[in-house]
Amino acid sequence: MQPDEALALLKQGSAQIINESELREKLALDRPLRVKLGVDPTTSDIHLGHTIVLRKLRQFQDLGHQAILIIGDFTGMIGDPSGRSVTRPHLTHQEVIANAATYREQAFKILDPERTETVCNGDWFRGMSFEDVIRLNSRVTLQQMLQREDFKARIDNQKPIHAHEIQYPIMQGWDSVMVKADVELGGTDQLLNILVGRDFQKEEHQPQQVVLTMPLLEGLDGVKKMSKSLRNFVGVSEQAADQFGKLMSISDELMGRYYQLVLGRDLPKNTNPFESKKQLAFEIVQTYHSSAIAEKALADWSSRFSEKRLNELDLPALSPNHVPEDILAEQRFDLSAIVDPRWSRRSIVTIVVAAFEECFGIKKSRSDARRLIERGSVRVNDRKITEPKRAPDLKTGDIVRLDRKHAVRIS
Repeated sequence: MQPDEALALLKQGSAQIINESELREKLALDRPLRVKLGVDPTTSDIHLGHTIVLRKLRQFQDLGHQAILIIGDFTGMIGDPSGRSVTRPHLTHQEVIANAATYREQAFKILDPERTETVCNGDWFRGMSFEDVIRLNSRVTLQQMLQREDFKARIDNQKPIHAHEIQYPIMQGWDSVMVKADVELGGTDQLLNILVGRDFQKEEHQPQQVVLTMPLLEGLDGVKKMSKSLRNFVGVSEQAADQFGKLMSISDELMGRYYQLVLGRDLPKNTNPFESKKQLAFEIVQTYHSSAIAEKALADWSSRFSEKRLNELDLPALSPNHVPEDILAEQRFDLSAIVDPRWSRRSIVTIVVAAFEECFGIKKSRSDARRLIERGSVRVNDRKITEPKRAPDLKTGDIVRLDRKHAVRIS
């Protein structure tokens, strides 16, 4: 592909390129480019938000370039402070390495292993002396680091910024020097980190890497970026039924973003939003599992929510231990042998809120739950529940239908 054609392709879906003329010049070089992506295994799961930048990296590979996947076994112990209002919990090296094993496996569902060079940044950071660290720190100013919006917000809110967090962009920048990156990819929240890499490369008399950032994907709540810690994510390695069900829960307003960022194309015009959502869920399951599994997930979901044969399906389990006691619940002391008395101090509102969060990772307010109940969406088995403050008589095996897309089984 000619440089102008390649540039036009790579620009699709990107948020920012610094800068396009440099990228075009690099694409005209008679060699594969070294395209860097750093990932910190702070958890064991890659979610759909991560796949946006991984798919862009695969696009570079398909054009004949070399992917450099940096596993942040050292930076992962710090944790990227980008977008964080609080300091990340400290991870041990053993925890990071265990997570890294699953990261590679999941990343190669998207990347071509033959065109991927995988390295760990601990390979160079572990050999540094304290003098080396001081010298590296001397190349940046505190003012540079505190330009970050997340740090500014913490200062404004009188929340602490720990000294080790300021090291993170310095370490990420040095990674670019060590792997001689031509291009670095990242989310829009990584911009300042990647620019540090450009500065370091210039000081080391290396050609400066091009910055290519990708948009951040909103999570299932439609507000904050997808994150495992916020429980608003769809994991790449999740069970197919969970992937399908979570994607069916996103709002119609989010559909355009998910089609563009996750599938790489525009939402079809003049189509039923419900059908478009099923197509999205089907294609995601097909991509990360198989066509046969996607067909089964679609059939199961249709059976569960369209044909209402809930009793035949493997539903998420909800136990009293998952639901906080609710002293506002009206007592109904029907303590017959089949009724579990532990539910007697939990209103249906509290149960609905807890079921969404515990079983589906979806945050609903008590007002949201009350509206679902009042319009007749919530049922226990075939019985419609209409009184938000009442504590329903529940027993093991009962099915609580939360809305037309979600149901749980009492355990």
